[in-house]
Amino acid sequence: MAEEEHQTAPEAEREDDAYVLDKQDVARIIQAVDQGDQAALWQEMAPLHAADIADLLEQISAFDRRRLIALYGSEFDGDLLSELDESIREEVISLLHPEVLAEAVRDLESDDVVDLVEDLEEEQKEAILGALEDSERAAVKHSLSYPEYSAGRLMQREVVMAPEHWNVGETIDFLRDQDDLPDEFYHVILVDPRLKPVGYVTLGKLMGSRREVLLKSILEDSFRTIPVTQDEGDVAYAFNQYHLISAPVVDDNDRLVGVITIDDAMAVLDEEHEEDIMRLAGVGEGGLNDNIFETTKQRFPWLAVNLLTAILASLVIAQFEGVIAQFVALAVLMPIVASMGGNAGTQSLTVAVRAIATKDLTGSNVWRVIRREVLVGLINGMVFAVVMGIVGVIWFGGPMLGYVIAAAMVINLIVAGLAGTVVPVALDRLGIDPALASGAFVTTVTDVVGFFAFLGLATVFLL
Repeated sequence: MAEEEHQTAPEAEREDDAYVLDKQDVARIIQAVDQGDQAALWQEMAPLHAADIADLLEQISAFDRRRLIALYGSEFDGDLLSELDESIREEVISLLHPEVLAEAVRDLESDDVVDLVEDLEEEQKEAILGALEDSERAAVKHSLSYPEYSAGRLMQREVVMAPEHWNVGETIDFLRDQDDLPDEFYHVILVDPRLKPVGYVTLGKLMGSRREVLLKSILEDSFRTIPVTQDEGDVAYAFNQYHLISAPVVDDNDRLVGVITIDDAMAVLDEEHEEDIMRLAGVGEGGLNDNIFETTKQRFPWLAVNLLTAILASLVIAQFEGVIAQFVALAVLMPIVASMGGNAGTQSLTVAVRAIATKDLTGSNVWRVIRREVLVGLINGMVFAVVMGIVGVIWFGGPMLGYVIAAAMVINLIVAGLAGTVVPVALDRLGIDPALASGAFVTTVTDVVGFFAFLGLATVFLL
């Protein structure tokens, strides 16, 4: 009886986006799994969006995950696979019964299937492709033939198009007769006899116009096509820059081969933002579900580079052993100069890397941005120089030491602003990801310059 009630529950309940998964929900779900109560599990899972269920599977232990999937059975939704983190997606697919997996992937759009299978092992990839109809399988394989991270991988093959000479009435009648329209689409794409896109019409204008109105007369100004080989990062930039909702994808002969929608483009943009943040912190593309070995391997190179930069900074300090031995106060104040420079450099670096990613920092304005960051460093340096100069005088009783640390502070913050902008720009020009490599270089520059300026000035004015 409970199963029948679950199956007849309103679909709206299952798609309630306002439902939030909390600790009590998780506890009840795990309790149902512990008791092997499938009806209770279905009842608890029914209000959850696929993204919430994916979060649940990522948060619980591997043991509970195996038991939940086995008990969940035929209710497993294909959208859930698309929402899962890549680190556990293969594990979940391997736990699914072949019939459940086949049913789950049949309801997915072609772009979701491509995203699902492109990183899987060959055996799992073939299992998913084998569950598709022949035409769908051919479409997915064709998409997989395009370069990785290209528009061809990102697009969906299901396209709603109409001849350019049709009117609104003909188009509406055509759409009503179709039983395999995409679940979500925003435009009807107009094509010429060679299948070349010539424009598109929004569904709003289509439904709001009289039947005899020609589609050509209600075209959108935002129309632009995406080459099938274009990098997905550039695709996401175009969507964000030109406020696109969807865009047709064309091959080398300008023929329509697919369409990219805003949800996929924004997913790429979010992924790139996340990657930039993770790389700036030196943790690669790691996540909470990665195993210890993978996490260690991702973080080790960054820590190794930091060790080398620390050794380099220590070599600079070693050149001033004599002055440090005579003025112990220098050892107390050195970390302040280096730390301030490192923080200022990180601020400039973060702004520059983000501006490069969004294409706001270009060759036409790079020198203006560099000048701005240097001036910001100068002003901040002068303000904090006054503060540290006073601290140095009060703390250690000698005005000259205050002058030294003040001057070193100004020098290091100016260099920090310069390095934080120039380093990522230079790496980008060399084809190196600035988010991945800039941090180590900027830290090295600010540490070395900070120590050298402070100890060098101390050697000149205090000995």
